Amino acid sequence: MTNKKYALIGFLAPAIFWTTYFIMANQRTEYSFLTKAVSELGSLDAPNKWIWNIFGYIVPGLLIAVFSVGLYRSIVQEIGSKLPLYGIFLSGVFMAISGIFPGDFENRQSTIMLLHSVGSMGSYLFFLIGAFTYPKPMKKTVKWKSVVKPLLLLTWLTIGIGVWPFVFIEYPAVGQRIVFLLYFSWICIAAYTLYKNPNTKYEAV
Repeated sequence: MTNKKYALIGFLAPAIFWTTYFIMANQRTEYSFLTKAVSELGSLDAPNKWIWNIFGYIVPGLLIAVFSVGLYRSIVQEIGSKLPLYGIFLSGVFMAISGIFPGDFENRQSTIMLLHSVGSMGSYLFFLIGAFTYPKPMKKTVKWKSVVKPLLLLTWLTIGIGVWPFVFIEYPAVGQRIVFLLYFSWICIAAYTLYKNPNTKYEAV
């Protein structure tokens, strides 16, 4: 598959996520982006929960996993650590897992809620692994060196926004939306840079 095809797959992930989010959120008058978690669109008691879980988490997660393969092949030109690949790949896989197991917000100690949380937290933690290990190989390539600082900035901002619920107690969910925005911005910048690279076709790893 070519760089451009991998890049388009990368662009599709945030496009599908945000389109599904705005459609689903606007269908529920009681749903507030200020106080409700994104996952509550697909919670066990939510109407049309599988629409959100499939198109909000599972499909975007799997697209990110596929995109991560092309991203790694474009950046890493020599044998080295595969942590960048594993990080972004597993971030997508765990996002999909969070959709397979809908959150039970009425019983946060339940097994299904635990599995949902593992998917959500796992997706973010693996993203950090990928995002913090990519700068080293990126700096070795002229085409990728210019995006190292913007991507690192986005990564650090996701960590900084983690204090949002403790500072803005009345609007705890806004911080989560910002983190999603930063996360998908990282994916979009990487996808755009990949799209501009030569239209190389890769063989299987």
